[in-house]
Amino acid sequence: MSQKNRDGKRSAREALREQREKEQARARQKRTLVVASGVVAVLAIAAVIGVVVANHKDSDKSATPAAAPKGATGKDNVVIPVGAADAPSVLTIYEDFRCPACDAFEKTFTPTIHSLEDSGQIRTEYHLVTLIDGNLGGSGSLDAANAAACAQDAGKFRAFHDVLYSNQPDEQDDKFSDKNHLLDLAGKVDGLKTPTFTACVNNGTHDSWVKKSNSAFGSSGFNSTPTILLNGKSIYGSTSNLTPDSLKQMVTDANKGKKAGTVTATPAS
Repeated sequence: MSQKNRDGKRSAREALREQREKEQARARQKRTLVVASGVVAVLAIAAVIGVVVANHKDSDKSATPAAAPKGATGKDNVVIPVGAADAPSVLTIYEDFRCPACDAFEKTFTPTIHSLEDSGQIRTEYHLVTLIDGNLGGSGSLDAANAAACAQDAGKFRAFHDVLYSNQPDEQDDKFSDKNHLLDLAGKVDGLKTPTFTACVNNGTHDSWVKKSNSAFGSSGFNSTPTILLNGKSIYGSTSNLTPDSLKQMVTDANKGKKAGTVTATPAS
């Protein structure tokens, strides 16, 4: 083989080697870029997740919890109590301020209930419900319940509760959704219509609490208003023969041998 041919083959081999080295270098560079891109992508995803988590935490911090009215008790603070805290019997009432059957119950039993409360025989525990809003639409049940909770803040729940039922509109008339009307009714309770009460009504301060109370009713196993319990036992319904006198007798029997509760003040009615 001539020197010229040998030199030619050597040059070809060197050129091929150089080409392979260039290709390997490009491959290494490509792998480096892929890895780097992957790292960047992971970091970007992590950053997004971090932002989402941070925003979620911020959202949680900014979320307003249900503002229970002053003195609310019971599980999740959804009960408004009236009467002596140490009364020997408890009358539980689930009510909707738009509910005509609740109005009929109140008109029949209110004087008896007040008498039993004021003598320390019972503590009444009110659960406010918005059943009619759900069935007929509107927001009167919610708005009236919020206003009643605002009255509870002022220590005048019982009096305003009675005013609302004394002025209950027709079931189809969502008049309680008019907050100015609710404020006018508050004027019937001495000392209730203050700037603080007015702001509470207009701002719907206890709306989330009312909704929480209504949700608790939905989980209670009961499905109609009014639902009335004496010491946990249902005593009023479509087949009930409950009367004011029989209610008094039931409380007397339940309290036999027990001391009456300590009544610290008689709520204005």
